[in-house]
Amino acid sequence: MGAAKLLQALSLQEYLEIEEKAEFKSEYHQGFLVAMAGSTRNHSLISSHLVRALGNRIGQGCEVHGSDLKVFIEPLDKSLYPDVTVICGPPAYGLDRKDLIVNPSLVVEVLSGSTEGYDRGEKFSFYRQLPSLQEYVLVSQQRPLVEVFRRAENANEWLLSWAEGLDSSIELAGTTLPLKEVYQGVEWE
Repeated sequence: MGAAKLLQALSLQEYLEIEEKAEFKSEYHQGFLVAMAGSTRNHSLISSHLVRALGNRIGQGCEVHGSDLKVFIEPLDKSLYPDVTVICGPPAYGLDRKDLIVNPSLVVEVLSGSTEGYDRGEKFSFYRQLPSLQEYVLVSQQRPLVEVFRRAENANEWLLSWAEGLDSSIELAGTTLPLKEVYQGVEWE
């Protein structure tokens, strides 16, 4: 029997070099690459609607990005790709790299069956390490439901609000979004 081969951790710089040339996206978790799965049509549609709706409504001084922007959580040595990111004020970069944002004010994750537990639990705990983050948004693909966790005055407390049903609306980044706009064209299972 041969000896077990140990995985060698990559440095963040090595990850970034690989990511620049890669044909697929991967997140960086303390030296290891985690490949990201492709999304469904509903996932892509919901994410696109959120980017457009927020971009059309959000106030000046804020910008909206889709899933190609990396959020870097330096204290945890993690680089993640949220489905939607909002930055208010000048963008701040990790390691002086324009592809590592460290100051999102809002992050959206569109839930899927394989990632919902991770998005609700561990991933949310990662994002909470960012002092700039004010809203963490979870969007269901199974039914019209948007949950928003907002940072309370006590930075260690998060308050939950939600909207459910196509006739309801939710407040995100200081603007109101109708769920019928977020879910337009979604094919329910």
